[in-house]
Amino acid sequence: MTVNYSIINGLKYLSGTTAQRPANPVAGSTYYNTTVGALQIYQNGGWYSFQSIVAPSAPTSVVAADIGTGRAYNNGAASVAFSPVTETGGAPSSFTATSSPGSFTRTEASSPIVVTGLQSNTQYTYTVTATNSAGTSSASSASLPVPATTVPQAPTINATTSENAQSTITITPGATGGSAITQYTITSSPATTTQPTSNTSYVFTGLTNGTEYTFTATATNANGTSAASSASNSVTPSSSITVDYFIVAGGGGAGAGSYGSDSGTGGGGAGGFRTATSQTLTGGVEYTVTVGAGGAGGANQGNDGAKGENSSISGSGFTTFSATGGGRSMGGTVTAAGQTGGSASGAGFASPTTANGNEGGYSPAEGNAGGRGYTDFVTGNGSGGGGGAGAAGNSAPSSTYQGANGGIGSYTAISGGSTTGKGQLSSGNYYFAGGGGGSAGRDNGTYMGAGGIGGGGSAPGGSGTANTGGGGGGRPGGVSNTWTPGGSGGSGIAIFRISGDVTASATTGSPTRNTGGGYTYYVFTGTGSITF
Repeated sequence: MTVNYSIINGLKYLSGTTAQRPANPVAGSTYYNTTVGALQIYQNGGWYSFQSIVAPSAPTSVVAADIGTGRAYNNGAASVAFSPVTETGGAPSSFTATSSPGSFTRTEASSPIVVTGLQSNTQYTYTVTATNSAGTSSASSASLPVPATTVPQAPTINATTSENAQSTITITPGATGGSAITQYTITSSPATTTQPTSNTSYVFTGLTNGTEYTFTATATNANGTSAASSASNSVTPSSSITVDYFIVAGGGGAGAGSYGSDSGTGGGGAGGFRTATSQTLTGGVEYTVTVGAGGAGGANQGNDGAKGENSSISGSGFTTFSATGGGRSMGGTVTAAGQTGGSASGAGFASPTTANGNEGGYSPAEGNAGGRGYTDFVTGNGSGGGGGAGAAGNSAPSSTYQGANGGIGSYTAISGGSTTGKGQLSSGNYYFAGGGGGSAGRDNGTYMGAGGIGGGGSAPGGSGTANTGGGGGGRPGGVSNTWTPGGSGGSGIAIFRISGDVTASATTGSPTRNTGGGYTYYVFTGTGSITF
């Protein structure tokens, strides 16, 4: 191979084109490059010309990559790689990478450069400049955008409530740091016990009753774990829990009408309606909840309706709390008397005899009396309305062929209002245990009594609304060979209300759990159990 030399200022130098430069030069090697017409020296990994030093050219091929692992929230980092240009000017002594947005910078002697201090979950592009003794190059073309990811922001423990040897903890997540949160870790103090969860609501178990605790939480994503939250409010688990509860028994069914006579039936009585506040239950004890079914309406001509079934709450070491099923109404006779129950049924149209409610004898009373019938075959006849939890059933009016309205139900804040979705809405409140409407003597839909507000069945033969304890609607007598069945009572309901956000340790019967207004509600529409 031919070797060429050039004489410069009396000195002999190896020479040739750029492509002919030595393949493995060492620092300090010299070469006269005929391509650029300059004497060059090899240093800092590249060939640089000896002519007058000028500012270097801008670097090329800028590529950025996120460095998320272990980076604290809002202190992200990116590695910025680039290629320096070595054909012109003097050798650069440093390179500076700059982010956009934010203008975060870092200067290093070579590629790559790690830029820090980046805001979490923010897209950045980067440019690079080169600097030598003559000055600084223009900025390179920008890299493609790259998000800065970090560990998550510290979460917040929003609320804690205590139960038997456990506490319910609610976590409010902070920002993710640009990578999805996969786990929270909750730490108790004292005892320094940690428990992981993927949920923002968690029951922390294994606590000692009578000991005051606070809790902190961290959040974890693919990059690592956040700083700890501030400590929660303090709680002291206890083996007892204070609750309010509310139960309604099943409503009474109405009797069936008879054909060929003026034998309309009274409305069924509402199921008993009872509440109790500030009651102490023992943690770890299973309490049985019985929700009474509504009594069936008379199914065949002249048949009596069935009394509603009782509802109750019972458990070891606990005095059973119960409500009495609504009174049935009699079928088939014009002189049928009202029948007692939680609330009593209405009387048949030819019977002045009424029955009192509150068969269980509770104080305050769980129900009211039914209405009496009225008969005058010349001026009119009708049957009494069933008693409701809030008022007695109406008596049939005189001198009309009109069945009487059932008594209105009652309302309690323990029900949680609209959280139950049961009962008829009146003045913004949900009522329960309305009495069934009474009927006229003969079949005439114009003269039927309305069911009481709160789920009472409307005559003729309307059933009480499910899970309100409403009484069934009465039925008129028929003509010729027809008869009409009585309305069935509505089933009952049982509701527990506990202050704060509380989770029972076990339930059966699939109760609904609702929260609102600073309370937790467990709503049973069927028989089951609950353990706190």
